Amino acid sequence: MLSKQKMARINELAKKAKSSGLTKEEELEQQQLRREYIQVFRKAMEDMLHSVTVIDPNGNDVTPKKLKESQKSRFH
Repeated sequence: MLSKQKMARINELAKKAKSSGLTKEEELEQQQLRREYIQVFRKAMEDMLHSVTVIDPNGNDVTPKKLKESQKSRFH
């Protein structure tokens, strides 16, 4: 998870970009923070998907084969 300070800075830069614009240094900082945020988000999403099991209405496990293989290789 991204720190509260970094999230606050992302929001601060976004607000400033809309109101008065950013300097080149601030634009670079914003890009870096956004890349970091996306990386953290993707990791969290991947972790969540690796804990998913799909069950049909009859109670059968219908988790896609590709996901099962990924889960197996990740935890073994």
